[in-house]
Amino acid sequence: MLNTWKTILLAGMIVVSLTACVNQNGGAALPEGDIETSANKDAKTLKEASTSTNENNELKALFKKSVFFGDSITEGFMFHDVLDIRNVFGEAGKTAFFAVKDNDVAKLVERNPEHLFIALGSDDILWPTDNPLQFAIQQYGLLLDQMKEELPHTKITILSVTPVTEKALKEEPRYSNIAAYNQMLKELARKKQVKYVDVSSIAEQNPALYDEDGIHFKAEFYPLLLDFLKGEL
Repeated sequence: MLNTWKTILLAGMIVVSLTACVNQNGGAALPEGDIETSANKDAKTLKEASTSTNENNELKALFKKSVFFGDSITEGFMFHDVLDIRNVFGEAGKTAFFAVKDNDVAKLVERNPEHLFIALGSDDILWPTDNPLQFAIQQYGLLLDQMKEELPHTKITILSVTPVTEKALKEEPRYSNIAAYNQMLKELARKKQVKYVDVSSIAEQNPALYDEDGIHFKAEFYPLLLDFLKGEL
């Protein structure tokens, strides 16, 4: 009889011991060191997210009187919630020709920005004409004339076309004209007396920020671009 009670007591101790090794959610409990490590990682992640949010809010405040006008790359400011919708006028496939044709300047006048950043060209250089670069620059010039007339107090800055990856260049050889087109943009800016800023270095120094297509960019690219442009305000 005594042996029977000893057996029951021993079995109970084993059950209690096993239960202690299981957390309240029914999963295996982590060793104390692992719990601390996991907590530290969570705290670090939350801190980084909070810092990123604060930085984005600061950038939004800094550029609240600016508008970025361009194609799908510009659209990324809005898509990734880097800037507010009112500060972005970007459409996939947008070119200087379409901007003139669609009278986009009238829509920009409604926003009345203090500073206008123009980022067009990635689609312009693919225009199906005998001389797409010359055609694109001609249309860009017309667009600038409209902007200067309708927005006389707005500071206008032309941004260079960002380079593409080798993979994208192999798939679309016409992107090899980006450097030549940027030179034409620089000259156009001088002629029209607006600012030109070459932003190519941001992409070149951060190749990991390209999207899979090698043309567009991940969310992390945009705060870097804004930080680069702060001095233009």
